[in-house]
Amino acid sequence: MAATHVLAIDQGTTSSRAMVFDHGGHVVAVGQLEHRQVLPRAGWVEHDPLEIWQNVREVVGQALSRAELNHADIAAVGITNQRETTVVWDRTTGEPITNAIVWQDTRTDRICAELAADGGPDRYADRVGLPLATYFSGPKIAWILRNVPGARARAEAGDLLFGTTDSWLVWNMTGGVRGGIHATDVTNASRTMLMDLRTLSWSEEIAADMGIPLAMLPEIRSSAEVYGEGRAHGLLTGVPIAGILGDQQAATFGQACFTPGMAKNTYGTGNFMLVNTGTTPVRSRNGLLTTVCYRLGGAPAVYALEGSIAVTGSLIQWLRDNLGIIASAADVEALAATVPDNGGAYFVPAFSGLFAPHWRADARGALVGLTRFVNRGHIARAALEAAAFQTREVLDAMNADSGMPLTELKVDGGMVANETLMQFQADILGVDVVRPRVAETTALGAAYAAGIAVGFWAGEEDVTANWEEDRRWHPLMDEDERERTYRLWRKAVTRTFDWVDADVR
Repeated sequence: MAATHVLAIDQGTTSSRAMVFDHGGHVVAVGQLEHRQVLPRAGWVEHDPLEIWQNVREVVGQALSRAELNHADIAAVGITNQRETTVVWDRTTGEPITNAIVWQDTRTDRICAELAADGGPDRYADRVGLPLATYFSGPKIAWILRNVPGARARAEAGDLLFGTTDSWLVWNMTGGVRGGIHATDVTNASRTMLMDLRTLSWSEEIAADMGIPLAMLPEIRSSAEVYGEGRAHGLLTGVPIAGILGDQQAATFGQACFTPGMAKNTYGTGNFMLVNTGTTPVRSRNGLLTTVCYRLGGAPAVYALEGSIAVTGSLIQWLRDNLGIIASAADVEALAATVPDNGGAYFVPAFSGLFAPHWRADARGALVGLTRFVNRGHIARAALEAAAFQTREVLDAMNADSGMPLTELKVDGGMVANETLMQFQADILGVDVVRPRVAETTALGAAYAAGIAVGFWAGEEDVTANWEEDRRWHPLMDEDERERTYRLWRKAVTRTFDWVDADVR
């Protein structure tokens, strides 16, 4: 009997999920587990790769069990992942040589400054589409090779492998030390600072500048092809692993943004807005990133401009875990609804510096405009509004780069269930905000890529046919009020600059 479903593994910043989809793109079953956030010191964020691998195996079992399916029912597996998070492991033992360095981590600021001393922060931007910033994987690899005892010698001897978490999972799923496949796709490779956007190959020159042996790097493949079959995980034995997309590119694919000018914004740990720019990379002049959007098999790569925001959903987790003013992330909407506005408080969550469009590694978080009037409800509302204000900054940059102002914004991710946030987002942007019926389009996009690779879906036309609108928010805020509150937000942002000095830890 022919396989009837596709499974997606969504390895995210705070959790790993497995989701089973039917041919209509509907969610059949989900398994999900959070993993620990390891915070050794201020600005450092780590994950345990072995914990992630164990959790992925468990959530796959959960999803298949809840769907009452087994491997014979699965046509293909797609993987989507937190993109820049860096894993280095020993090819002979399968053991990571240190914890994964997460994309939010800022420990590589001095390495980035060293590299920028010759050519400035845009030294490599013409080739890789990215500024020198702590966000990206290349400097994280360099840090590991400099600071983990024996790592450089082992890397130069060919004993160490690098990968973002997609590569780590594929290698383990296809056999690990017994012949595991060391590969990534073009979207993840485009986030390392090591891949030339035009040739879609590793840059020997940039790798040499960072002191990274090319033998560590995975093979760059397309986003939709059969990389190998499941071997190490008995639940997926023999199932083709056929799709890889970085999480934000996967969401763009799942939102059916296939025409140049179409854009989506994902609300997760951070916010990430991408606009399809077609088959030619476009250099941003307004603080955005140029990245690969997707590549299907041997077809030309499609590119995007991206506005990356480091902290949005993770700010709500911070309110829960660090301040304890809410018991669960879902409680923030009810708390914010206890007040009519932010009470004059603005929360700029520059916990990892500021990403697009500012790119200020020296920034740190600030809660400003406080008076004795401000209470827990105002702080909750200010935290939600921070996601919307940061999105407005990115949208303004995107409109300036494209010259074609967006008339609506497709949204997805966990925070789009928060209707207070979605209405404020429409208000502060002045355009409609549209939520699809399947809001978790990250996993769906990875499933589509894998399914297309094996013929389960015909191509982009099936993705477009399956997309359905769930809810639309229209802007209700007066134009003067929109610009007044946005002006105050921008003033608050400037208060976060220049905080980090050489002696700040």
